Amino acid sequence: MPIPKYNEIMIHILRYLNAHGEQQFRQLEAPLAIEFNLSDEDISREYDSGNGTIFLDRISWALSYLTNSGLIERPRRGVYKNTDKAEAFLKQPTEELQRFVKNQMAVRAAEKKSSESTTDELSGSSNQLMPDDQTPQEMLDGANQSIRQSAYDQILDTILSKTPTEFENLVVKLLERMGYGGQVKNAGTVTQASNDGGIDGIIKEDVLGLGKIHIQAKRYARNNTVGREEVQKFVGALAVAQSNKGVFITTSCYSKGAVEYAQSLNGSTNLVLISGEQLAKYIYDYSLGMQTKHQIEIKEMDSDFWDGMQNEI
Repeated sequence: MPIPKYNEIMIHILRYLNAHGEQQFRQLEAPLAIEFNLSDEDISREYDSGNGTIFLDRISWALSYLTNSGLIERPRRGVYKNTDKAEAFLKQPTEELQRFVKNQMAVRAAEKKSSESTTDELSGSSNQLMPDDQTPQEMLDGANQSIRQSAYDQILDTILSKTPTEFENLVVKLLERMGYGGQVKNAGTVTQASNDGGIDGIIKEDVLGLGKIHIQAKRYARNNTVGREEVQKFVGALAVAQSNKGVFITTSCYSKGAVEYAQSLNGSTNLVLISGEQLAKYIYDYSLGMQTKHQIEIKEMDSDFWDGMQNEI
């Protein structure tokens, strides 16, 4: 079941508050989930960035926009109830409510803009404008994903401009950066190209070298596909090396047959296939050859701190 957008949730919040009176923020999650026929999996689904659960975030922003539009109010922190203005929208089509809230947010933005200095205007007061169906968190996540995808493309294009040997060195460094090899000094090595036996690199998992991960690295054009036959050959090379742990890394992708074959090994050989897209993601996430260009710090109120204060009666 698709998780409803925040602007689809708003009318349901007004109707629920009208029927049940003031409610705490988190008390709204369960009844609204039932209203939209959401499963436990839907409710617990998180943003790709890991910044919270999607459904609860959308409820939060729906409440925020309704509050800023004067349709609900907060008698106490974290508690919401309808205002008299909400009555007019309870039996109206949801589009009427959405249009009203959007207009109210535009008015707030215009008022804020007129009261600020030119410097403040340049800082982005237009952020108060209400998007059609995305919360600010979703827009931020979407922008982040676009930036990441652009970086992934640059990473792969750069790798393809380097030599195969440099690629082999890169993937060994990456696995070490990811924690494979532990505290073993110089755990990763690249095999000699002339006599590698189908193995491009090795990671020692312990000081004595009793446990090893063998690597195959294929620097192929991004539109290429690694087939089942190549993966089978690597598994054969692992058998010759008396190893049951292998990582096949490519800058391209794998055929369906190759993926199904790797899955069919059922633990007799532990084989991991890493595609170009996943490779770029690992390089980005583990900051191998990457530097931080910009950081955004987002804060939320500390409930323990504020709830420890005595409320006015």
